[in-house]
Amino acid sequence: MEKKYPIIAGREKGPGPGRYGLPPTIGFTGHDFTKPTSPAYSFHGRMCDNMYYVDSSPGPQYHVDAKITRFGKDGTPAYSMLGRMKAQKELFQTPGPGAYSPEKAPPCSLQRRPPCYTMGSRTHYRSTDFVPAPNKYCLPPLMGPQVPNKPASSSYTISSSYSTGGPSVDLAKTPGPCRYNSTDPSIYLPRKPAFSMLGRHSLPRDATKKPGPGAYSPEKVTVHKARAPAYSLGIRHSEFVTPLVVDVTD
Repeated sequence: MEKKYPIIAGREKGPGPGRYGLPPTIGFTGHDFTKPTSPAYSFHGRMCDNMYYVDSSPGPQYHVDAKITRFGKDGTPAYSMLGRMKAQKELFQTPGPGAYSPEKAPPCSLQRRPPCYTMGSRTHYRSTDFVPAPNKYCLPPLMGPQVPNKPASSSYTISSSYSTGGPSVDLAKTPGPCRYNSTDPSIYLPRKPAFSMLGRHSLPRDATKKPGPGAYSPEKVTVHKARAPAYSLGIRHSEFVTPLVVDVTD
């Protein structure tokens, strides 16, 4: 809660300059009569157009053509571009140079002409011709001994392994070299010295925390130095507090 203080009448010294509403010094209406005023002008509204048609002559709004001189119209020839007219069908249309193709014309008899061939569409097979096409023949394979007219190399087959009695089956269950344990060399040879590594021992120390060099502030020590006078600021007293008047007895 905000603490409310009692209103002191001596503190109310009156409003500031911003509390007064002075008349303006700009414009004509409500102008300050103690200040000189400048002449004021007003803009009139636009008049009706009938006044220009009846009583006034037009201003410089004429558009004078650039081809008109003081001697009359310019005599230079003028041309206009029109759209292309539609060709009439009843008239004879003469072909232009682009309609001819001289490269397609056959050479003369005096020039050598290479042979020309044309490609026609595929013809249907004759119903009486039963000759098969080349892709109807199936040639025998050239791999293996089944080719009658080709020399064949020796072929081998790989059979499956026998479950019992086969050369790969070890009936005696003889252990392999990896099943034997190797003897430690220190048993049949002079034994070398052996060393072991233990963990790091903790040194005896004090558990209390000591401040480091950064915890000290030697620049703040002024006991051994000359010190300037120091002043302290007290609380602000009100200017309206009645002073204490005490009768002093002789």
